[in-house]
Amino acid sequence: MGVGEDRYPGFRDFVSARGPALSRAAYLLTGDHHAAEDLVQSALARVLRHWRKVRDGDPESYVRRTMYHLQMSWWRRRRVPERLAAVPPDRGGPDPHRTTALRMTLDQALDGLSPRQRAVLVLRYYEDMTEGQAAAMLGCSVGTVKRHTHDALARLRATAPHLVDEDRPTPAERAVRGRS
Repeated sequence: MGVGEDRYPGFRDFVSARGPALSRAAYLLTGDHHAAEDLVQSALARVLRHWRKVRDGDPESYVRRTMYHLQMSWWRRRRVPERLAAVPPDRGGPDPHRTTALRMTLDQALDGLSPRQRAVLVLRYYEDMTEGQAAAMLGCSVGTVKRHTHDALARLRATAPHLVDEDRPTPAERAVRGRS
């Protein structure tokens, strides 16, 4: 291989094109910008090792699956309890994503979910995957995805009931009412 040749053809273009979308998904999984950056970088480093095999298929799906599995693994290893501060630390300037009370409330409510529940919600409602696709991505059964979705939505309703639009039933409630 000569000087200047690309050892991983297409990888740089893939990261440039899909990096922002991967970062958004990572942020939704972690709830923290720095942890999201670490998650994306770790997933991309793992994918890079297999780039020649992955690039001709669906590399984004491979990276996302790696991110979900890494997040679950990191959460299992991290057993240090978090300490909540009375005042959030200064993050070095205004964050456009946290400009409304609604966003802050939603962030706090999502922080109350387990990593698996959060991953299921991200896959189902942000990534717009079916229950089957989410189950395949997480390596579990469809029933497990349904259970985590139900539990996560119930916890969100209990944690932040004012976020629920009482006039608009949830998809599950619409399905049950449709059968009656």
